[in-house]
Amino acid sequence: MLLEITGLKVNYGKIAGLRGIDLSVNTGEIVTLIGANGAGKTTTLKTISGLRSVAEGRILFDGSDITHMPGHKRVAAGLCQAPEGRGVFPGMTVTENLAMGGYVHGKPDADELERVFTLFPRLAERRSQQGGTLSGGEQQMLAIGRALMAKPRLLLLDEPSMGLAPQFIALIFQIIAEINEAGITVLLVEQNAAQALSVADRAYVLETGRIVRTGTGKELLGDESVVAAYLGGG
Repeated sequence: MLLEITGLKVNYGKIAGLRGIDLSVNTGEIVTLIGANGAGKTTTLKTISGLRSVAEGRILFDGSDITHMPGHKRVAAGLCQAPEGRGVFPGMTVTENLAMGGYVHGKPDADELERVFTLFPRLAERRSQQGGTLSGGEQQMLAIGRALMAKPRLLLLDEPSMGLAPQFIALIFQIIAEINEAGITVLLVEQNAAQALSVADRAYVLETGRIVRTGTGKELLGDESVVAAYLGGG
């Protein structure tokens, strides 16, 4: 098991963000978290990344307790996130943005950079272009590519399809599948539940900081209550 979370509680002041969740991700899987806005999906990823403090519970990464490990050390251990909102550096070129992801290992890896450009030909074409001039879909590619430059063992993706045109959404999910096939485990938070479940090995449904349902992606795609709540059915 690559990631194991037990009894995780996170508070925002006196408000409970996560109310004791248990979650696991096995090596090689794509696991997705779905749920309404405010359910705790992004809070879960931020806590795994070390951006939110844990009130109770434990986070194990490859058997090591990282519950209170600083975020930068988690990145160095192979736990990397492409954040919601992309967070590209607008005044830096595509290549410079990607290089920022590699500095955790001392300096950017030229071979890794070429692998990213192979995965994202659009970024290769725009390697000298400033990040702020890219389209939304291209910025999302850049955010994912920057995370890949840190050589993740577990890639956390927060709302990768948010605000994208349909053709870019299909492309992003195709790329997520390719990243996974290349040997990188993925934990995906996504509002587009149908797309997320279609690529996921397993999935968790979050409601108000609690996990209320879990199963394979295929099982949840066929679950009438999930369809009614998140897939526009019913």
